[in-house]
Amino acid sequence: MKITHDDTTFTMTSLHWTGIYPIGELPKWLAFYRRQRRDFPKAGTAYDAAIEGLEKLADQLKVDVEPAQPVSLRSSPRGSDNQ
Repeated sequence: MKITHDDTTFTMTSLHWTGIYPIGELPKWLAFYRRQRRDFPKAGTAYDAAIEGLEKLADQLKVDVEPAQPVSLRSSPRGSDNQ
C-alpha cells in the first residue's frame, strides 16, 4: 500500500486500485480499516498496510484520530460485551 498526499487530499494506491480522498476524511478511513480488521479476522494481515500507512500519515499531518483499540478487544467476537 502506497499512501501519498498533497495540501488537500491523500491517495491510497494498492496493487489493483487507487483512491483519492480529502485529508479531512483521513480519520474516517482509518477507523474503517481498523473496523475491517477487527470484524474480519480471517482476512489476516490484509488491512495492516493500510492502517499503518494511514496512522503514519495522520501523525505526519498532525490529524487527530481515535486511538487504536487494544489487541485484546480486537480479538473479541463482534457484539460481545462480556458483561
